Amino acid sequence: MTTTPDTTPATTPETAPAPQDARAAGARVERGALLIDVRSAGGRASTGEIPGATLADRHDLDALFGPADAPAISLDTPVVVVCGSVNGSGPVAAALAARGYTDVTHVDGGFPAWRDAGLPATGPATEPDPAPAVAPAADA
Repeated sequence: MTTTPDTTPATTPETAPAPQDARAAGARVERGALLIDVRSAGGRASTGEIPGATLADRHDLDALFGPADAPAISLDTPVVVVCGSVNGSGPVAAALAARGYTDVTHVDGGFPAWRDAGLPATGPATEPDPAPAVAPAADA
């Protein structure tokens, strides 16, 4: 497997894309990689969003990338996939590699790692505070 100076593994359809730490993934995006956020609308609403990310339904890659036999995006386009964790982004990255995309990676640790690395993100940065405790009623 060949690697680029930022330790990004080159992807071929025969290899599964390796996850990349959030800072290295952010640097790839700064250099022009297409950032795909495959989290659900609810996931984005509850945890935050990445400005400029392209939203994609991980269960319907054809909607963004076109059918596998007629790609809408060039197969040599650098792609970074982010989800809530590698459990969501890893399978999408693998599916893109299987379609012939040659420069795909995904964020190790998902959106939480992206946000924690100080990369651009909007919305909630912490878990919501629990509801305040209700004081017991005073005895009469």
